Amino acid sequence: MMWEKKVRRVVPYTPGEQPGTEGILKLNTNENPYPPAPGVEAVLARADVEKLRLYPDPEALALRMALAARYGVEPEQVFVGVGSDDVLAMAFLTFFNGGEPILFPDVSYSFYEVWASLFGIPYRCPALDERFRIRTEDYLTDNGGIVFPNPNAPTGLMLPLSEVERIVAGNPDSVVIVDEAYVDFGGESALPLVKRYDNLLVVQTFSKSRSLAGLRIGFAIGSKRLIGYLNDVKFSFNSYTMSRLAIACGRASVEDEAYFEETVGRIVQTRERVRGELEKLGFCVLDSRTNFLFITHEGVPAATLFEALRSAGIFVRYFPKPRIDGYLRVTVGTEEQMDRFLAFLKNYLKDRSL
Repeated sequence: MMWEKKVRRVVPYTPGEQPGTEGILKLNTNENPYPPAPGVEAVLARADVEKLRLYPDPEALALRMALAARYGVEPEQVFVGVGSDDVLAMAFLTFFNGGEPILFPDVSYSFYEVWASLFGIPYRCPALDERFRIRTEDYLTDNGGIVFPNPNAPTGLMLPLSEVERIVAGNPDSVVIVDEAYVDFGGESALPLVKRYDNLLVVQTFSKSRSLAGLRIGFAIGSKRLIGYLNDVKFSFNSYTMSRLAIACGRASVEDEAYFEETVGRIVQTRERVRGELEKLGFCVLDSRTNFLFITHEGVPAATLFEALRSAGIFVRYFPKPRIDGYLRVTVGTEEQMDRFLAFLKNYLKDRSL
């Protein structure tokens, strides 16, 4: 077809599988196993359906004010969007226009490459070292911008804040985006650096630690100047990105700090218990600071174990990519869910040894 010559063609991001079958143990998309804060349910229970005929606040001020109060910044330093993917895409579109290649790790969130291709942004991927760690010196060079997840995905490893600051301070002419989707599970946030560096943008999400993946809320915090540029692009693209319900539920979630700390603490406790059990079974488990574990076993190919788990109704994530095709990424679920996962592994490994 002649019209196909005018089509923009990209290789899309592949999200984790969402099975529709009952009884599946879903440990493949890093969702929180616990419900959202009680205040979220209260918001939904008293929602004024009649008001849904009205547009939401395009500035999402109520949510931005709650986030500003929670993180000790001004509302003008907060940008919100439809999940952190929306926020990151807007940031790519806004800040990575210098013509020089942007930098992000070779083992990283695979959406970065998709956005770069979609927006025509040149990029380069410095290799993580042999222990899957970022080499700070690789990012102290000419570039059109920098983005990296911290803790990293899918490895779960954390770059120390001192090294994050070295990267930010060493690139005063570039915007540095630190993607902190998993930071609440044991990482050290770069948010304190925002006061000192006007080229730093910190992005977080409600999908993981706040149990609101289905509502799609993400946010960024940076200097007023950075956020102002982001808003210019957003309002040139879509003024009403967040629904009334998302704004109200997001605010309720932020304001319930006790529940947030409780559920995050439970996940971290389960993660460490399961990590120990996996190591007893002969798995090598990276030092995760997230709500997932990145695991490998020298006696069982990851692809083989992935299929065996899937056949048993246990979904985990396998990435058939260079350097990480020997690993599986396993979301941390409830204690009961992880016991089911561990029980399968014990029986599976026992049967293989017979």
